[in-house]
Amino acid sequence: MSKRPELSRAQFEALHGGLVIPAHPLALTADRQLDEQSQRALSRYYMAAGAGGIAVGVHSTQFEIREPQHNLFETVLRMASEEVDRAKLDRPFIKVAGICGPTEQAIAEADTAIGLGYDAGLLSMGGLNAYSEEQILERTARIAEKMPVIGFYLQPSVGGKIYSFDFWKEFARIPGIVAIKMAPFNRYQTIDVARAVCYSPRRDEIVLYTGNDDNIVNDLLTVYKFQVDGQTVEKRIVGGLLGHWAVWTRKAVELLEEIKAVRDNASLDREWLTRNIAVTETNAAFFDPAHSFAGCIPGIHEVLRRQGLMKGTWCLNPHEELSPGQAEEIDRMYRDYPELNDDAFVKQHLAAWLS
Repeated sequence: MSKRPELSRAQFEALHGGLVIPAHPLALTADRQLDEQSQRALSRYYMAAGAGGIAVGVHSTQFEIREPQHNLFETVLRMASEEVDRAKLDRPFIKVAGICGPTEQAIAEADTAIGLGYDAGLLSMGGLNAYSEEQILERTARIAEKMPVIGFYLQPSVGGKIYSFDFWKEFARIPGIVAIKMAPFNRYQTIDVARAVCYSPRRDEIVLYTGNDDNIVNDLLTVYKFQVDGQTVEKRIVGGLLGHWAVWTRKAVELLEEIKAVRDNASLDREWLTRNIAVTETNAAFFDPAHSFAGCIPGIHEVLRRQGLMKGTWCLNPHEELSPGQAEEIDRMYRDYPELNDDAFVKQHLAAWLS
């Protein structure tokens, strides 16, 4: 068995310090073919905006890229990897590959990602509701033998399922788990993961990231404290791996840096609670919970289209479109929270990213 690649020390420290990791969208032409110019421009945008990584082949990249009639999984992973390598960044940057499906499919996707120079795999458990917790743990361990793994707690409303505290305790013991993205959109289940990691002997090796789009700011400000064998153990959610951060990314980077500067204060200004609501409201416009998230991918596309980073909102699935009233809600976000958009930053650099 070949030795599992590991994160570099600089990558490990950056991941634990807290990063903005956008979930990379898929740019298409009007005839639903890959728009290579826009696809590469998006990767350049995220790097220029100060993101600490990108996640490619995830939900925002559209799971349909794996279907034989599209066959885009390897293509989009390769493009993003090429852009990162070409940029020669002077800071640590983590290339994350989305990995999903039954065990053998997940192994094949991990092999592809490793071959393309990816640093870690975001291992989805979505669509595997027939698997027992023991089978999920076995699948995870097999992928973690190959490459560093970021676990992913996905909300049940979009294909995930609820896992027990004991499951997460065992999950956190698996060598090769470097992080867990928590996206159950549920405080009880988020606490389960944080507590389970605190109980793990690997707790200092595993970092927590938010995927809770409904509570981003509060997640990043919260310290979790638990009693473990008579000792107080603390854990933070240090960064985010988010589809929400695929838009207005420069402002997301600024927000995270601001949070890092204040989160150790004994008494935080209550204004942060209000700011959390502003970010959650923008997420509602982008992700469309009013229609059970039906417009979540087109919503991201619409913002990027307005900025010139994408030519349209087209998806591989022609039935995925903006929901009624969603464009108007995005209009309202621009009016009500102008401080959250990075349109001026994009306008300044767009021509270079598209060249």
